[in-house]
Amino acid sequence: MVGAYARFVERDRMSAITGFEDFSVGQVFTSLASGPVDAVAIKAFAAQFDTQAQHMDEAAAVHTLFGRLVASGWHTASLTMRLLLDSALSGVSGRGMGVKVHGIDWSAPVCAGDSLHAVSEVMEVRPSRSKPDRGLVVLRTETRNQRDEKVQELTSTLLFLRSDAVI
Repeated sequence: MVGAYARFVERDRMSAITGFEDFSVGQVFTSLASGPVDAVAIKAFAAQFDTQAQHMDEAAAVHTLFGRLVASGWHTASLTMRLLLDSALSGVSGRGMGVKVHGIDWSAPVCAGDSLHAVSEVMEVRPSRSKPDRGLVVLRTETRNQRDEKVQELTSTLLFLRSDAVI
């Protein structure tokens, strides 16, 4: 992903978000595609965080609801976070934080070999009433695979500093 990040920054430097004031309702950000998700990464994440059979072993996964090895939904959520930080939101890294997850839906499994990208839409922008150097942004993010099938939808509220705020 590092190479994809460098290409994105070079190509789209002018549209990178640097602070709360750069967000507007209806704005859409699309990340570049990730490299393929591989079975080793699926199993490594599962071994540490989600040890269900469908995430741990191809032979055992055959006897699950999925019938094959699939990534944990939480692995997909983690990959989505990386895609967000490698998008136009790269400029706010360290200047924002998640404050609420309204919902997360996994609509299709992520399998070894899938490449993912994230499409985010700004749903709401609200300046802070008590702290003028920041505001809240509601973001709906769809994670899609190489066939443009939605595999996850995440709606969350994020707090961002204004670009001129001193940390």
